[in-house]
Amino acid sequence: MIYTVTLNPALDRIIQISDLKPDDSNKIIREQKFAGGKGIDVSKVINELGGESTALGFMGGFDGLELEGLLINNGVICDFTKISNEIRTNIIIQDINTKSQTSLNSKGPEIKPHELAEFFDKICLVDDADFVVISGSIPPKVTSNIYNQIINQMRKKGVKVSFDADGEAFKHGLKAKPYMIKPNKHEFSRLIGEEISELDDVVFHARNVVNSGISLVIVSLGADGIVAATKTSALHLKPPKVEVVNKIGAGDSLVAGIVNGLTNGKSLEDALILGVATGTATTMVEGTALCKREDVEGLLNKITVTEL
Repeated sequence: MIYTVTLNPALDRIIQISDLKPDDSNKIIREQKFAGGKGIDVSKVINELGGESTALGFMGGFDGLELEGLLINNGVICDFTKISNEIRTNIIIQDINTKSQTSLNSKGPEIKPHELAEFFDKICLVDDADFVVISGSIPPKVTSNIYNQIINQMRKKGVKVSFDADGEAFKHGLKAKPYMIKPNKHEFSRLIGEEISELDDVVFHARNVVNSGISLVIVSLGADGIVAATKTSALHLKPPKVEVVNKIGAGDSLVAGIVNGLTNGKSLEDALILGVATGTATTMVEGTALCKREDVEGLLNKITVTEL
């Protein structure tokens, strides 16, 4: 079983308009709502690929019920910790005329100490996990040490952890030595304290991180694919050129494909190919909708793999 952890989920409200006019009335052409949050996106993609996961995290208020209902209706198993405050709502304004997008992201609800304790008790009771995927931001009043504590608990149980965050939370979590991390190039540059532009530099620093105790380091490079490094190998996987209509959720889809592949017994290379195909397929879908399974399957034989 795969578990995903989303501490700061969001109900994403997508509003489409044509030719946004400041200081004037703008007519909404179309409005949609999606269950959002990095770990939640991973669960949604795993479900689309035919796998199974359980989504953990905090959930509260009417918007929280709506988000959970959207997930249940899509076949995602939910086991959220209920909180007294309302979860956040993100507003994404898409101008269909200019093809521009403006995101208004809320910081999220305050988590009370007893709610955090209830969530942590639930994490400690997980006993059937093959993989735990931890990703995304931390809500207010929760310290950046929380990811470190969760990863340590999972490692004690022998569970592999995929970890994807940024800033101080990322640095704290890395101290617990998760099995796998997936920063993008900019996040990786911030982690090592050096701007990276060349592929050789990515490989060099990724191998250094592997030597620090992380089994699998994956650096996503956008249209240039990914670099994946372990103690024994480094691979560059590059997708074919596709028409990119959306980049939201591509990194989470990448993680979902890799973790789903590894959990189902695929070799590392085949799991990475599935991940790149899944992430690329997500860029082909409009809005914040994620990949379609048929698109993923159509890309699997088009991923270039190079040993570095």
